[in-house]
Amino acid sequence: MTGNPEAARLAVDIGGTFTDLALEAGARLVTTKVLTTAARPEEGVLAGVAKVMAEAGVAPGEVGLIIHGTTLATNALIERKGAVTALLTTEGFRDSVEMAYENRFEQYDINIDRPDPLVPRYLRWPVPERVDARGQVLKPLDEAAVEALVPRLRAEGIEALAVGLIHAYANPAHEARVAEIVRAALPELSITLSSEVCPEIREYERLSTTCANAYVQPLMVRYLTRLESRLRADGFACPFLLMTSGGGLTGFETAVRFPIRLVESGPAGGAILASRVAAECALEQVLSYDMGGTTAKICLIDEARPLTSRSFEVARVYRFMKGSGLPLRIPAIEMVEIGAGGGSIARVDALKRITVGPDSAGAEPGPACYDRGGSEATVTDADVVLGRIDPASFAGGSVALAPAKAGAAVAASIGAALDLNQALAAFAVSEVVDENMANAARVHAIEWGKEIAHRTLIAFGGAAPLHAARLAEKLGLDRVVVPSGAGVGSAIGFLRAAISYEVVRSRYQRLSAFDPVAANGFLAEMAEEAHAIVRGAAPAAELVETRSAYMRYLGQGHEITVELPLRPLEPADAALLARSFAEAYTRLYGRTIPDLDVELLSWTVTVATKVSMPRLAAAPESREQAPAPSQRAPLFDPDAAAHLDVPVYRRATLGPGMHLAGPALIVEDQTTTVVSAAFEASINALGYIVLRRRTADRSAD
Repeated sequence: MTGNPEAARLAVDIGGTFTDLALEAGARLVTTKVLTTAARPEEGVLAGVAKVMAEAGVAPGEVGLIIHGTTLATNALIERKGAVTALLTTEGFRDSVEMAYENRFEQYDINIDRPDPLVPRYLRWPVPERVDARGQVLKPLDEAAVEALVPRLRAEGIEALAVGLIHAYANPAHEARVAEIVRAALPELSITLSSEVCPEIREYERLSTTCANAYVQPLMVRYLTRLESRLRADGFACPFLLMTSGGGLTGFETAVRFPIRLVESGPAGGAILASRVAAECALEQVLSYDMGGTTAKICLIDEARPLTSRSFEVARVYRFMKGSGLPLRIPAIEMVEIGAGGGSIARVDALKRITVGPDSAGAEPGPACYDRGGSEATVTDADVVLGRIDPASFAGGSVALAPAKAGAAVAASIGAALDLNQALAAFAVSEVVDENMANAARVHAIEWGKEIAHRTLIAFGGAAPLHAARLAEKLGLDRVVVPSGAGVGSAIGFLRAAISYEVVRSRYQRLSAFDPVAANGFLAEMAEEAHAIVRGAAPAAELVETRSAYMRYLGQGHEITVELPLRPLEPADAALLARSFAEAYTRLYGRTIPDLDVELLSWTVTVATKVSMPRLAAAPESREQAPAPSQRAPLFDPDAAAHLDVPVYRRATLGPGMHLAGPALIVEDQTTTVVSAAFEASINALGYIVLRRRTADRSAD
């Protein structure tokens, strides 16, 4: 991806609590964590960059690529801290973003709370115009009406304008003309067109995505511009790429045009890492488990490929209720995310039940044990009390923990309310958060028609290795893999991702009246756009193109994806597409519907740099006992309901083929792997920790 294969590559992932960094210089991988600076995130990034560069002994001029993922856009949407945004839409459609689907996602809640639109009604302005679904102009754009809105844009202090006209995906001419008129009067105004950010059918999703992009764009432009400028000033002259929610990398210019594609960029990096680990270890079915300081993310991966989707919900009113958030039509890796991170706050409710999250102590003030002003008990405080975290080496020693304050917080928030001693109160918090994650994984698998059983759990993120063994027990899984650098797994995943871009267009056809000439025309335009964007970020890379269509039986409400051949389509391809659709439909639903026509609604073209798949790792040649532990430490044992002294191993001292039995702790700079009594641990040929359930424990299930 860079002109110099010897150049170092730097990845940065901003989370809600920590900013993770991974620097790859030749065969060396140097990682670090610093606390996220919420008020000005670039300050934390620059501090982390300086730290990891110093540890690696690498100068800015030796870095050939910087890859960045951030939660800034996500947080702006959740916290409603974006730009003052107006929506210009077709007359008669002013309220479509508020009417939404006109359904009740919580059927029996008479006081149901719906997500408020990002743009309030008084800033949603209609203009006379109309285009039909085939792109034919039924009513010309009233340009005078658009010009009349310019003074209102000034008077209301509008920072961003979303333009979403009816059926603009079929004919973007009116939206383009609106942008011309407004930019002539207000050249500094940020403008998002639905025909560019989401040129697809379904008006609510298209307008919601357009408003979201406009809402976060000024914030993201300021942040990314400041960060890039500071990096350039510090001597970094290399390409600066951004991770997208779909698991690919994109260039700076594309990121500031479509910042909505950066939502969930960090979790996507984690899924990429888990996919690579699955390929390296020949694991066909995997459950990716990423637990950081604020949230936990779970993703199903089959044959080294994560589940993907073209829709995503953000800022849910009911955190786990599908339909209660703002829909975004963007390429995304499908995963479930819950408020179960190290900083998630634990409480006892009126019914004497322990609840954990979704709110988090974050980095400021952080958990009580950070000694930065936090007083509420969190998952990290519970882990400290249970002996899972070494206070002296937490986050590589960058954060000095105060165990006494962790214990006091757990005792006050949980123990006193439930009449439990400090250790049992901490264990109760841990059990609740682990059960929340296990339940989320079960539901996610059911929703996608997948099974959890027989999967391997791949654990990464600062908190996941602490909880992985217990989560595996709850899910009935026999194997856990903790890859190298697990504490900064998403950042490492950035380094393994391809530079890619997806273009989508809604162009309606029926297979009974298949028009290959029209299809070839717009597919060629889409391919040209995607190639130009990827080539701009990777001028010399080998590129791979894929094409697909979203198809359904006539009259159905949802589509399935069918792969298209990489060549000009011909009239005879109608039969090929019919067969491909029938095969895909049968895989999903176990049947087809005879004698019913098939519709093609949307088309996608994806262009990506070619990424070589990792070679399968050979098994270690020997199996030997691990060396003597570096120390012993108290770890809470649930069976004994007390702390027991267990061996503590430094991960750096464990080589391939080494083996140890639980209970034990394996400590590294950014995380700790808890080997419970139900598991034994070994080190595979790649240096990854592999936990396996003991035979007696498996037979007891």
